[in-house]
Amino acid sequence: MGRATLGNPQNTIEILQKYRFSFQKKFGQNFLIDNHVLDKIIRAADIGKDDMVLEIGPGIGTMTQYLAESAGKVIAIEIDKNLIPILEETLDGYRNVRILNEDVLKTDIKKLVDEENEGKPVKVVANLPYYITTPIIMGLFEDKVPVISITVMVQKEVADRMQTGPGNKDYGALSLAVQYYARPYIVANVPPNCFMPRPKVGSAVIQLTRHERPPVEVTDERLMFDIIRASFNQRRKTLANGLNNSGRLDFSKEVIMEAIRCLGKGTSVRGESLALEDFARLSNFLAKTRSQIEN
Repeated sequence: MGRATLGNPQNTIEILQKYRFSFQKKFGQNFLIDNHVLDKIIRAADIGKDDMVLEIGPGIGTMTQYLAESAGKVIAIEIDKNLIPILEETLDGYRNVRILNEDVLKTDIKKLVDEENEGKPVKVVANLPYYITTPIIMGLFEDKVPVISITVMVQKEVADRMQTGPGNKDYGALSLAVQYYARPYIVANVPPNCFMPRPKVGSAVIQLTRHERPPVEVTDERLMFDIIRASFNQRRKTLANGLNNSGRLDFSKEVIMEAIRCLGKGTSVRGESLALEDFARLSNFLAKTRSQIEN
């Protein structure tokens, strides 16, 4: 077994210089250089020898070393081919790590988990590239990848949006989507000086613990998410206007108004004041109406 050393900034600088590595802006590379933050992430993720961990964007292997010391198995997916020789060196002492040089958004993660962990749920731990945070997280949920939890470093503003509720300025489609699939909890706020190079924004570690079953019952998930998207597309419009103006929804104005009236919140209600339960009720009403019309 190796030993985790890369949380020390000096060691990070040395390995980057040795390989003459230059940071790629297009990959959103900001490497963690703070042992306390790394410890916090590992503790929050609650990793043991029975766990398989999926790491997205291992960089030079800083967090991978920590994960490998705690987990039974680690699969690390890295898009930047220039980092592969570095990872081969920094993870040389660990026999329980597999590195894949792939684009996570083009990888069949469900198939990978089925093959590597016999379909058993995994834990996802990552310092995510900020520009593709949402597609990565939503991809894991929507593709039904068996995950227990996702513990990730994201932009602070995105973490706030994921865990906030109705009536808050940060509340939106992302809040509802994440909370439908998981329970969000902000583990720590992380300042820019914990990274190399320093990002221009504040960061946060958020943990999303997968619900065993969604907190609301929905007959048509896709319809509910179409309604949610339409509700927030034009933030200062009423819910009725948002739904009527959506190209994705094919309900008459009358049916939409009737569905909104059933919520008991008045017809001029806005999407940002509705909770997940309200969107589920709205969606179920419209799904039922549609099936009655079709039959």
